Amino acid sequence: MIASLLLAAALSLPPAPVADAVAPAPVAASAASPLPVTRAEIVATYPHDPRAFTEGLLIDRGTLYESTGREGQSDIRRVDLKTGRVLASVRLAPQVFGEGIVAWRNQLLSVTWHGGQGYKWSLPGLKRTGGFSYTGEGWAMTDDGRNLILSDGTPVLRFLDPVTQKVVRRLTVTANGRPVDQLNEVEYVDGQIYANIWMTPYIARIDPANGRVVGVIDVSPLVARVALTDRDSVPNGIAYDRVAHRLYVTGKNWPTLFEIKRPR
Repeated sequence: MIASLLLAAALSLPPAPVADAVAPAPVAASAASPLPVTRAEIVATYPHDPRAFTEGLLIDRGTLYESTGREGQSDIRRVDLKTGRVLASVRLAPQVFGEGIVAWRNQLLSVTWHGGQGYKWSLPGLKRTGGFSYTGEGWAMTDDGRNLILSDGTPVLRFLDPVTQKVVRRLTVTANGRPVDQLNEVEYVDGQIYANIWMTPYIARIDPANGRVVGVIDVSPLVARVALTDRDSVPNGIAYDRVAHRLYVTGKNWPTLFEIKRPR
């Protein structure tokens, strides 16, 4: 509850548990202006594996890839977007909790929650080709066309050299001057970094130049649509088709993948 209240204060939004059917309307904080909020508008829906504890989601050259978490269940998969059918998958070691993924050139890189261990996989075959290491936790990854971007649950995003995976820049994410933590799945969308804020129905839209949250997407309508009661079945998973300019979101163990309108 404390974390939820602190987040609400940082975003100038009320706390909204993801189990609620509808998030309350934004309200102004005494010392800060409320951020622009866009309620998610559904364009289309597609089947999604309800057993997939989604940690990473992306589209590379028209193909949907997904990574899932939990020890003994973590995998990386290539998925048919329209049907939700898993076309190919690779299972991670039983002791590993898989997290986010990013596509770079002809390979896919994945991170794990604990241990600082990352993996490299071929595309589209998903054959393991190597590994890399990092400090701290790994939550999610994306890229801006120049660097990889790693989230770790803190307010700090790390920009990595795509070849060496070494840190070249750190970016602290803030809203109204306050750091925003619990940044989970991330996606680079039209010059902004989108980030699911864990345990909330909010996606932060972040300016990569200065780390400021410039707006929020409220996915409460999608939460209400899937109507799950498991507190861990939170929104998590953002994929942007950079060619078709389509935005997709889902959540952990959600039965549906949603295409939503992009905020303007």
